[in-house]
Amino acid sequence: MAKTCIVFITLMALSFSLLASAFDEQPLQDFCVAKATSPVNVNGKTCKEASSVTVNDFVFAGLHLAGNTTNPAGFSATQVFVAELPGLNTLGISMLRFDFAPWGLNAPHVHPRATEMITVLDGALEVGFITSAPDNKLFVKVLQKGDAFVFPVGLVHYQRNVGYGNAVAIVALNGQNPGLVSVPSTVFGSNPAIPSDALAKSFQIDESTVEVIRSKF
Repeated sequence: MAKTCIVFITLMALSFSLLASAFDEQPLQDFCVAKATSPVNVNGKTCKEASSVTVNDFVFAGLHLAGNTTNPAGFSATQVFVAELPGLNTLGISMLRFDFAPWGLNAPHVHPRATEMITVLDGALEVGFITSAPDNKLFVKVLQKGDAFVFPVGLVHYQRNVGYGNAVAIVALNGQNPGLVSVPSTVFGSNPAIPSDALAKSFQIDESTVEVIRSKF
């Protein structure tokens, strides 16, 4: 009986080993330029025919242009994701340009599928992230031009301009589709809405205050 169990365990281990070796996290071709017209997603976009790929599939022009910050947050993000740069498909990277008006804010948010690194090109930015419960510790720093900062994947973080002039930053993420969960708009702007009494109890405020906040989203 013991010999039979050993053989069974050995076979199971061999099976898992073969399954693991059959999975490859890296791209299996030189590139997989996203096919914009395809409705199919296979944990990413389907590949364009290689014969129709051109150099323009690997180029994005526009990061030198300032974003429009004339909004309540005083913040704008110019994204370079697979929709803007089809050659990013399957490569696990993306980037953005952030523009901040004086005291502009990128509200607390989460990227569920990527770590983020920010580099300040101009101005001064206060940046911070909060660790998970039960500590909920805030790590915060004011960055100057040329400084870089990393936000670990899945943690709530924010950026805001603490100067009296405009600020600009470049952001890199290790995912072509990092996802964005903005805490204020997700909680107060969901569709359908989270019941007002549940939000009132969660934030220890009254329901009329919930409705005032919800009206902003």
